[in-house]
Amino acid sequence: VNISILIVAVVIFLLVIHHNFLSLSDFLRRELSDPSPLGLQPIDFIPAAPQRLTDEGNGKEISVVIAASDERLGGAIAAMNSIYQHTRSNVVFHIVTLNDTVDHLRVWLRSTSLKNMRYRILDFDPRVLEGKVQVDPQKADTFKPLTFARFYLPNLVPHAEKVIYVDDDVIVQDDIVELYNTPLKPGHAAAFSDDCDSTSSKVAVRGAGNQYNYIGFLDYKKETIRKLAMKANTCSFNPGVFVANLTEWKLQNITKQLEKWMALNVVEELYSKTLAGSVTTPPLLIVFYKQHSSIDPMWNVRHLGSSAGKRYSLQFVKAAKLLHWNGHFKPWGRTASYAEVWEKWYVPDPTGKFTLIRRHSEAYEAK
Repeated sequence: VNISILIVAVVIFLLVIHHNFLSLSDFLRRELSDPSPLGLQPIDFIPAAPQRLTDEGNGKEISVVIAASDERLGGAIAAMNSIYQHTRSNVVFHIVTLNDTVDHLRVWLRSTSLKNMRYRILDFDPRVLEGKVQVDPQKADTFKPLTFARFYLPNLVPHAEKVIYVDDDVIVQDDIVELYNTPLKPGHAAAFSDDCDSTSSKVAVRGAGNQYNYIGFLDYKKETIRKLAMKANTCSFNPGVFVANLTEWKLQNITKQLEKWMALNVVEELYSKTLAGSVTTPPLLIVFYKQHSSIDPMWNVRHLGSSAGKRYSLQFVKAAKLLHWNGHFKPWGRTASYAEVWEKWYVPDPTGKFTLIRRHSEAYEAK
């Protein structure tokens, strides 16, 4: 009897181990092989955390999502370098790009001082936007599918509870972990920086520049917009830098909500024509109307790319935790304010494809 019981116990034990092994194998096979229904396929990943992070107990993974288009790849490189050099936390970059940029990006990362940076490259399939974005056939070359990557954060970083999204035209001057720790109110899936004067710094208020509100992005002549009962003078927010709670994002089906308003705009043209080219902000404003938390405004000091002039003082620029060159004047192209600050973090392209238009300006540190 005892031998029989022992045999049965051993058989049960072996069956449990076999079941667990099959489950693990299936999980790994799905993670490594199955394409995402959105075409967001992982291509490259460096998994090992630096020893110093393990030793110091800073092993908690901080996910940072950034889009990297080929013509702006130098911007993404500089942004990641500034984040990487200012933190001692375990930051992992989730770099979203198009298939024809992957090789260029991989060489740039592996052949420079960024080779030890942890990253994951994701190929974004523009076909996911079919029926959701109206593309003018005569201006098809101006369509930028990667600007919509931020709508699909749970697909990009499926196992993270919280992520930071940053545009490619930013430079970080402090530890990104502080931004990551931004508190979000219960029920809020994201925290943005409002476009109204929300900072207590008088310097920042004077230099804040253009103030935007909802009527600048949405067409209030359309009945669909009026039915939402959103006040036209509500302060808008900037979606170029934000923190997202992905657990809440999934619960509220934020991605589906955004896609709904994208598709409706194709049919009804709900976006305002006053801010040309702004096609990603309107659906976010609708979905997050009075349902978002705020980040410290020093973590998104904006409008550096609005003109070639300097709207901020040097002291304020040095104090800013994140500088954002939103606007037409990018620091890697036409003359932009404080482009020399950006150049401090730019890592030259080993392939020589990406070149800077050099500016004649005084050195940042000498001022």
